Amino acid sequence: MPERKREGRRFNWFALILAGIIVYFASILISQQMYLSQARTDQAAAEARLKAAQEENAALRAEQENLGRLDYVEKLAREELGMTRQGELPYSTGRK
Repeated sequence: MPERKREGRRFNWFALILAGIIVYFASILISQQMYLSQARTDQAAAEARLKAAQEENAALRAEQENLGRLDYVEKLAREELGMTRQGELPYSTGRK
């Protein structure tokens, strides 16, 4: 009697190992994409903070330049502190 070949399929180790390698590299790729996405979000937030700080810096520099002018200082003293020159009468609208 001839030997009978084994019926059914043999377990394919190569396919299992290949699938494991694919899953491993796919998980690495996904984690790297998530890291890059977070890095982009952080970079955008940092750029927004930088732009706001630059705008504030420009406004403060303009204020610093204006504080060197006597007419600007006088205007601030009159408007914010309610100061008057000698001989002037203070006038108030009643609103603040």
